[in-house]
Amino acid sequence: MRPPAPEDDAEFVARYVEKSREVIRGIRAAQTAIGQVESRAESRDGLIEAAADGHGRVTRLRIDPRALRQGERALGGQVTAVLRAAQEEASRQAREIADEASERADALPKPLDETFVRDRVEQAARDLLS
Repeated sequence: MRPPAPEDDAEFVARYVEKSREVIRGIRAAQTAIGQVESRAESRDGLIEAAADGHGRVTRLRIDPRALRQGERALGGQVTAVLRAAQEEASRQAREIADEASERADALPKPLDETFVRDRVEQAARDLLS
């Protein structure tokens, strides 16, 4: 959006406010969507499963008792790998949602700065003197 001509200021501000509301609605929707993200991962043998949410928290871990036969070190490595895979995928999904919301927010026009206000005041002064 371009800065408006003085006679269009009110319409410009109304459009800016509406666009801002759209962006805020989009951010809220993104927050909700990130809250609904759940990513699952499992070991190759299917004996270990994990899930993580859009904030990276582990929401579920299932270890089949047969996995305990692997030994502590192997089991620990598999659990870590499955947890990491679930968290990384959840993080990727959440980042994708956040990036889309950010792109929409970037479409918002830059705020008007003091030069805009100064130009309006100077224009009003010139109009009064004319």
